Amino acid sequence: MHTPLNSDTGNIAPVAAPERGATLRRFRALAINPFMVLACVLLGATIGWAAPGVARPLGLVGVVYVDLLTMVVLPFMMSAVVLSLQNLYREGGAGKIVQRVVVVFVLLALAAAVLATLATWLLHPGGGMSEGTRAALGHIVGGDADGSNTAMALLTPEPAPASASAQEILRTLIPSNIFAALANGETLKALVFALLFGFAVGQVPSRISTGLQDALETVYKACQTLTGWINLPLPLILVCMSAGQVARTGLAPLAAMAGFVGGFLAVSALLIGVAMAVVRHRAGVGARDVMKAMREPFALGVATNNSAACMPAMVNALVGRLGFSRSRVELLVPLSVALLRAGPVAYFVCGSMFIAALYGRSLSAADLALLAGLAALTGLASSGMAGVVTVSLMGVVCASLSLPFEAAFVLFVAVDPVCAMARTALTVIANCAAVSLICARPVTLQP
Repeated sequence: MHTPLNSDTGNIAPVAAPERGATLRRFRALAINPFMVLACVLLGATIGWAAPGVARPLGLVGVVYVDLLTMVVLPFMMSAVVLSLQNLYREGGAGKIVQRVVVVFVLLALAAAVLATLATWLLHPGGGMSEGTRAALGHIVGGDADGSNTAMALLTPEPAPASASAQEILRTLIPSNIFAALANGETLKALVFALLFGFAVGQVPSRISTGLQDALETVYKACQTLTGWINLPLPLILVCMSAGQVARTGLAPLAAMAGFVGGFLAVSALLIGVAMAVVRHRAGVGARDVMKAMREPFALGVATNNSAACMPAMVNALVGRLGFSRSRVELLVPLSVALLRAGPVAYFVCGSMFIAALYGRSLSAADLALLAGLAALTGLASSGMAGVVTVSLMGVVCASLSLPFEAAFVLFVAVDPVCAMARTALTVIANCAAVSLICARPVTLQP
């Protein structure tokens, strides 16, 4: 490569900024490549299995990484929502957007539940288990294969979810103090405030609101830049996170629950493929272009287990790479993350059907239809929840089908670190599909 000389001093000039930028883009593309993500997860799992004492402290790296990404989420979301509502008011399309949001979100949640039900019924995870596998599951549940019943009796049951009265729902949505909601990381309350504030700002004359718009634009761009910096060491972070998880739980839970984990991963892969086909159809581009656009949101979903942390990458993929309208995408991405939870919907379906197979309970066609509807509704209730809290919501679905969820709860907790990766990745890609359905098809792609 030719190295330029400084004409005044004759010294070697620094490498040009465009070259550094190109190198950085190539590194980022490699870091979020799905094969690189898978390789890093497997490498970390191997380290956690071979040297648990060394790997266990590495889990702290993952905790810090997720905290850094979460730090950017609320300012990014609020600036994006207010800016997009301002632009929509000027274009006159706010009313139509709201109608399409309701229809698309409801239909996609039901579609995810139905497809997950059919796929799980065909795969039949939990059926035909050997006695050795059942004994291993009993050992995980009770902590002692010879005395699981006694151990379960001594366990403290998980508290039942609070009843969802109208007053409690409003209290979870309406912020009495927006600064307290921001300090506590209450995403739903912050989103409600941003929507109301954005509607109000849309009524302010442009000559007055221009200063606020410029300030919000600066916050928005700064959050995107900061997210890009945080994502640079993603391969190393994935290795540390998977190593720490395997060091804590070991491989025994994964081996015993291999049927369920494999079934859920297969169902998630199927739904992700359907969602990407929807994005391809709406964007009018090739499958390869869609895969390139979606790989950063996918990789972040696997790495963070936090769909809200993936919002900047989702906006960049839909606007910068696929050419959808920025004003609509910036509004719809936060709404979809908050309200459309395809990952938990599929998880509730697969988990409930696994429990039914584990206990030899056959589900009729009416039971399966009820299961799909309940999973779609419960998925909406999982907004803002993650980890074990999401797992506990499966009890709502199982209770309606008279399935013994309490005894199997610890089984799902043991393998949730792996399932959470697929759950979040599915939610993120399905949200991108929902946004593409609501937005108008792009006429030309942005450079």
